Order: sequence, then structure tokens, then C-alpha cells
Amino acid sequence: MSAQGFLARLGARLRELREEAGLALAELARRAGVSRRYLTEAEAGRANLSVAVLVRLAEVLGTTPAALLDVSGRPERIALVGLRGAGKSTIGQVLARDLEVPFVELDARVEDLAGLKLAEIFDLHGPDTFRRTEAEALERVLAEGERGVLAVGGSIVESASTFARLRSTCRTVWLRASPEEHFARVVAQGDRRPMRARPRALDELRAILEVREPLYRRCERTVMTSGKTPDEVAREVRRALEVPA
Repeated sequence: MSAQGFLARLGARLRELREEAGLALAELARRAGVSRRYLTEAEAGRANLSVAVLVRLAEVLGTTPAALLDVSGRPERIALVGLRGAGKSTIGQVLARDLEVPFVELDARVEDLAGLKLAEIFDLHGPDTFRRTEAEALERVLAEGERGVLAVGGSIVESASTFARLRSTCRTVWLRASPEEHFARVVAQGDRRPMRARPRALDELRAILEVREPLYRRCERTVMTSGKTPDEVAREVRRALEVPA
């Protein structure tokens, strides 16, 4: 593992422990005696933390420096996150093929578990039932092994506990594109649902992305998909996570 890769995993580990402790970034920075900007850089994998700072951070987080530095044992399970139309399924299948690991689409597992299509789950039982089923489906996928590629629904970030669980068990990547690109891809796939009786569908999509963007940014890495083929994006995901083919 390169030094940059280690710092990236350390930053993800630090953020994971901070969120598990229920601490805002500014509060952890204050208690550890560092600036908010410094901690932001650390969680982004761009700061080389000193031993003294590691000790203070571990103390505030109720752990040990050794546990904070334990990033080598994270499973090589990759989760692709993003809005509908991000290409998660297509890119996920390419990535899984290249890495010779299983590919799983979480929404399909939710449907199998519920015995209903996603729309029917929402219509008949509501969003709370969907969230519970999604969380259970994720646990079942995680129990299947520590190697694989997982494409998850775009709204998973709005379920704090499920998204935290995803980030603590997978290498998460936000597949990012503009709202216009998301919309065009969905329509190009023959899905007319975004426009059906909703003339402001693109504006609604922009609003959804604006709300979710801070949540998507909690993923370990972000990969832009604009103007790239699925094979090119899959290669960028591997490079971003330093996962060899």
C-alpha cells in the first residue's frame, strides 16, 4: 500500500469512528486541539497526522492509536453509490468482471426479500418498510463474503445507520455526474418515468442531488463519470482505491 493510499484509508477510518461516536467534525477538532480545517484534510486523506495528534484523537474517540491505525484489515468489498443514472450497475458489472468477484445489485436483493417490486414496497408499505428491508438485505449481502462489487440505491445515503454500515464494511465510491447527465442516461435507457406527468422532473433531480451531495461526499472516493466509457470509469475506480486488477 502506498503512503497516499494509507492516508486515504486512515482518513476514512477516522471519519467512520467520529460518526460512530456521534461527534461533529468541529467538535472532534476542538476536543483534540486541532483546527477544523486540519481535521477536514485528515479525513480526506491529505494530512500526515503526527503521533501526538493521533493519540489525542484516539482518546477523544474512546479508542487507541493502534485501533485508529488498523486500516489494513478492511475488506476489499467495493460499493458504488450515486443517483439513478450514475451507471452503477453497468460499471459495477465491468468492475466485478475485471476483479473476478461477484456483483450484487442491492435493490434487486431488496425486491427478492420483500417479494415485491420497489415501487410496490413504497406504495403498499411505505418508506420505513423499504428502509428496514434494505438494511436487512445489506446484512445478508455482507454475510456472503468480503470480496465483491455492490451497487446500491441512490437514496441509501438518507438512512444514516444503513449508510454508516455500508461505509464501515465496504470501500465506497460516489459515481458523480451532472443532473443533466443523470437524466439523459435514464431516458436513453428507455425509462420514461422521470418525465411522466412531471414537467419539472429535471429540476426535481437537481434538488435531490443538492440535498444528497454532502452525504455522497462521505464516500471514501469520488469518481467523475462524464464523457467516459464504463471500462474507463472502472479503471478509475480501481486506481482511486488502489485495487489491482
